[in-house]
Formats: sequence, C-alpha cells, structure tokens
Amino acid sequence: QVQLVESGGGLVQAGGSLRLSCAASGSIFSINAMGWYRQAPGKQRELVASITSGGNTIYIDSVKGRFTISRDNAKNTVYLQMNSLKFEDAAVYYCSAEVRVGVLDYYGTDYWGKGTLVTVSS
Repeated sequence: QVQLVESGGGLVQAGGSLRLSCAASGSIFSINAMGWYRQAPGKQRELVASITSGGNTIYIDSVKGRFTISRDNAKNTVYLQMNSLKFEDAAVYYCSAEVRVGVLDYYGTDYWGKGTLVTVSS
C-alpha cells in the first residue's frame, strides 16, 4: 500500500507565499510523474502542475511564473512553491503520484493524498 501525505497549507495574505510538500511512503519501487491538483468550492479539480521523474514540468497558465514544482526522488517527495498568491488560488490542494511497485510495473498506479487547504485573505 502507498500513502501520500500533504503538508504546508494554511492561511496567507494575498501576495504572500506558501510551500506545499507531499511525501509518498509504502511499497514504492519508483515514481513516474508527480503532480499537484486543486479544487475550489463549486469547481472541478484541476491540474496545477506536474513533474516527471526526469524533472520535466508543466503548469496551468494561471500559475506560470508564480508557482514552482520540484521533487526529491530520494525522499519520494514533491513540492509546490507558491508565490504572489491570489484570491483565486484558494482551494484544497491535492498531490498525486504515479507509483510503480516493481520493475515490471511499467505504468504504475495513481495515488492521491487527502489534500491540504490553502486560504488567501486580503
């Protein structure tokens, strides 16, 4: 079994910064892509950023230049540095990981954390 645990959410003023972390643990051979999603009240969950095992990244347009995703493969951990936060960034942030449990498990299985709340105030 694999567990993903997010941390780092909280209340921040508009224009401020937060750093989210997500650590994966359990029966892990390796991890392919890792990502951060968010879901605001009344909205669908959306991909914010993702990073491959090789470090290639993608971002949604609304966070480009403000958010940075990174990962530490040795620690099975992904980070999301969020700067210049806006009201519209407020949401529950979820991390995901495509986990391989063995050498023949080429595509892996997607696992999700339970989410961490980011609140942006004026």
